[in-house]
Amino acid sequence: MRWAAIGAALAAAPAEAACRLALVLALDVSSSVDDREYDLQSKGLAAALDAPDIRHAILEGQGEVALAVYEWSGRFQHKLHLDWRYLRSHDDITRAAATLAAMERSTSDYPTALGSALGYGAQLMTRAPDCARRVIDVSGDGINNQGFGPALAYRHFPFRDITVNGLVILGHDEEVLRHYRDEVLFGPGAFLETADGFEDFERAMARKLFREISDIRIGALPAQ
Repeated sequence: MRWAAIGAALAAAPAEAACRLALVLALDVSSSVDDREYDLQSKGLAAALDAPDIRHAILEGQGEVALAVYEWSGRFQHKLHLDWRYLRSHDDITRAAATLAAMERSTSDYPTALGSALGYGAQLMTRAPDCARRVIDVSGDGINNQGFGPALAYRHFPFRDITVNGLVILGHDEEVLRHYRDEVLFGPGAFLETADGFEDFERAMARKLFREISDIRIGALPAQ
């Protein structure tokens, strides 16, 4: 009777929530980004993650969210600031936001190697938790100007079942919007968000995070 009761209790217990989203955030720290703009970017990201609407979207959705964050610039310049972490509670989000707010820039001397940055993100995703959706969120203010471009990255790195969204920071390069729209966006439901300079980064990132976490696909690319 005792073992039967234990078995019945285990059967009645709710299953652990499955992971619904593995999200990678990739931040541009190439030489076009000055120290003030880097600070607006890192602090803006932390504030966006910490916003009440984003907390609610993370914690009240069906399934868990896992997050990783890295910065990128030249072909071999990538720094992982936040390794894969489940955001299961308000404390988890608070700790992740604090880590992002305290980021220290790894370099400021290199050009914009978007293909390499995407390849790094794909490799990082190979050890992500097993989640229903896998999304890489790339932000930047310029077009690829070093090494291979996004098309070769998508051809040679493991991007199957990964969506790549873009956050374009306007004001530095007049070609950046076209470049992200035509060459960076990738996969089912991919979409583009814009920031009117780095001063607008926090607002744009919060809007983008809400869409990604909530899986809102209005105006996104069709499933391929």
